[in-house]
Amino acid sequence: MIKILLYIIGSVLIISTIAGIVGLNKKQEAKTKKHEEVVALGDSLTYGVGDNTGNGYVSDLQLLLSQNKGGAVTVHNYGIPGQQSDGLLYQIKNTDVKDDLDDADYFIIFIGTNDVLKSNGHNLLPIYEKRLEVGKADYENNIREILSIIRNKNQEAPILFLGLYNPFPDSVQIEQVIEEWNKTSNEIINEYPRVKFISTNELFQKKSTEYFSDSLHPNKKGYKLITKKIVNEYDF
Repeated sequence: MIKILLYIIGSVLIISTIAGIVGLNKKQEAKTKKHEEVVALGDSLTYGVGDNTGNGYVSDLQLLLSQNKGGAVTVHNYGIPGQQSDGLLYQIKNTDVKDDLDDADYFIIFIGTNDVLKSNGHNLLPIYEKRLEVGKADYENNIREILSIIRNKNQEAPILFLGLYNPFPDSVQIEQVIEEWNKTSNEIINEYPRVKFISTNELFQKKSTEYFSDSLHPNKKGYKLITKKIVNEYDF
């Protein structure tokens, strides 16, 4: 009787162990092949204004990542044309976007162009230095709060912060402004873990209809340059 009891107990233990190993393997396999989520935040440059397909860099990025990863990748495009950093701050605090912060595997932020424009009187020429200084101070505060909120909600997901580009590369004055704002952004993101600055300014050193749809926004070909830059700069 005792032998039979010991045999039953031994069999149960073996079956339990095998089941546990199988379950662990399935869990690890599911994790490897999981559906990854990328949250893209920003303004018209994230939304895709200027691309006649309406996709911008976001859809191209989703396609490339899905092709090169074991599982599907979805990029959620939360870009809003005309949005400034204060609008983005409001968006992640008070809209449905905040519900996606916890589960995101990556974040991409492309914001600041409209902050520069509004600070300077909704135009880039002439340059008003004092107005830009005030605007940049507000921008700094907003970016810090944005990054703090995201990092508090999601401590692990990498944040890719895209730098601004000069839409009028022939203007030395505008170039100086863009470089200064990018420098400020770079300094801010260094205060936070797992945040990477990706420069875009060198992509458009010559103004050309080959890459621009209007005075500010890239066309499909221009957005592809941004997509390629993101993929080359960060190993997803």
